[in-house]
Amino acid sequence: MEQPAGEVLRYHDKEQSSALLLQLNALRREEILTDVSLCSESTEIPCHRNVLVSSSPYFRAMFCGSFLERQQTKITLKGVPSAILSSIVDYVYTGLVDISMEIVLPLMQAASLLQYGRLFEACSSYLQEQLSPDNCLSMIRLSEILSCDSLRNKAKEMAMQRFSDISGSEDLCELSLPELLGYLEDDGLCAEEEQVFETLVSWIHHDPITRGGAISDLFKKVRLRYIHPTYLFQFIANDPLIQSSTLCTELIESVRRLMFSVSTKCTSDTSIDFKPLWVAPRRYACQDMLVVVGGRKNSEQTSREALVYDETTRTWRQLAKLPVRLYKPSYVTLHSVLYVLGGLTTNTEQAQVSSSVYTLSLKTNQWRMAEPMLVPRFAHQSVSYLHFIFVLGGFGPDRRLTSSVERFNSMFNQWERMSAMPEAVLHPAVAATNQRIYVFGGEDPMQNPVRIIQVYHIARNMWCKMENRMVKNVSAPAAIIKDKIYIIGGYTRRVIAYDTKANRFVKCANLKERRMHHSATVLKNKLYITGGRFINSCDVVEDSDHFDCFDPQTDSWTSQGALPYKLFDHGSLTLAHVSQTWAKS
Repeated sequence: MEQPAGEVLRYHDKEQSSALLLQLNALRREEILTDVSLCSESTEIPCHRNVLVSSSPYFRAMFCGSFLERQQTKITLKGVPSAILSSIVDYVYTGLVDISMEIVLPLMQAASLLQYGRLFEACSSYLQEQLSPDNCLSMIRLSEILSCDSLRNKAKEMAMQRFSDISGSEDLCELSLPELLGYLEDDGLCAEEEQVFETLVSWIHHDPITRGGAISDLFKKVRLRYIHPTYLFQFIANDPLIQSSTLCTELIESVRRLMFSVSTKCTSDTSIDFKPLWVAPRRYACQDMLVVVGGRKNSEQTSREALVYDETTRTWRQLAKLPVRLYKPSYVTLHSVLYVLGGLTTNTEQAQVSSSVYTLSLKTNQWRMAEPMLVPRFAHQSVSYLHFIFVLGGFGPDRRLTSSVERFNSMFNQWERMSAMPEAVLHPAVAATNQRIYVFGGEDPMQNPVRIIQVYHIARNMWCKMENRMVKNVSAPAAIIKDKIYIIGGYTRRVIAYDTKANRFVKCANLKERRMHHSATVLKNKLYITGGRFINSCDVVEDSDHFDCFDPQTDSWTSQGALPYKLFDHGSLTLAHVSQTWAKS
């Protein structure tokens, strides 16, 4: 009978390849079976053709093609220093090479010439580890000379992320106009628009005779919409370079007219199309971060805490604490600054109704005092629109419910009285869009729900009101996504969206529980709801640490975890920051 075939063992000697390479290197050093010498300067290095051919397309073409070197026993490599050639031959036979700043450039050039791709990339990786804001621009120049995409991409990434550090450097001033334009028009540039302007001015002043004419092209890359009006109209507008350019002054005047007319429509009476410049988005590096501030913490006293949410780690980080404890102030953001307005001071023997305004930016993480309101108030509402902050209603200094309205003009840093609301209401939902402020519901002085919408036309300084049976919200926030105003809860589970263009309400997915005194903000076209109070299944009111997200695209709610503590009557806002600035803090 035939014997069954035995099992096949495929033996893999893992040491064979390295041992063979070691033996070949030993033969090279003893000049045994070597058949070609590589020459540089006065140095000759004996090698084996088959080893060189196996290691590089360059030598394969040289020794296996129809070149004269195929018949030669000595090959002179011009432009490759002898020490570098010796290092490369050692690398071919051992896989080892020492890379240092003294030899990395000639080694990289030789690796490119002789087509040792992995050695070339190893040199690139070494240079990438040496990158810093001080040398990243010169590394970009070097990468272009060496045709090294990996080094160029890494150096360009650092230049974009650390633009704040390189903006005043000599290397940046040496950039060509197309190169500088490439940076300034990039959405990913990590810089505030004020710094973008200062950078282009420094670049022009470096060679004003030949570069002065570029001011118009460069200034069009500054996203004027995101510059603080005071800086724009008092500093930039008076800069001699700007005043020397008709186009630049027309751009600034277009912004001025737009802001004074309180209109979202772009003017068209300039020599250029202004609209694309005005609607340019924030740079990607300027991200909105979710900030939670103030409120009642753990059902106890008013809180001075301020927190910022880190999306990448899904954790909360502490910001600087509010200088004072405030009961029911209002919270709003304008020009990447958080404002805390008014409130009832609780850290004194006798509570005082405050007109104070405190501000915070992520750039400094410091609280500052701003121009106080005209009227002290608490339990009021605030909303921002263009360069204005509007403060509506609340309890005045006499502790009575008021319908008064005042407006802060950030362009002139001053407050002014505006037309009062038709009806004084407490805890309404408030939002501003398309030149109008919408005040939904709330309750009257007798704590009865008010089923009206009060609408304020900003440009005309006029109010109107209309009854609507869909409105029945108290202590509910409002937030805007595109053309819809979302009203979330308010002693109810209901979420409704008011379509401002169609003038109608749309029902959305309900909250999981009846919720009030919570806060809402918009981040990346999604609603984020923080804290508040809710009525449980036993009709008992509880404080909440919930952190939930509503996606209008899917009409669904998802939990984002929890706040560090239970919180209500607080502010929840999105605050713009420059990514690298926050990372360095």
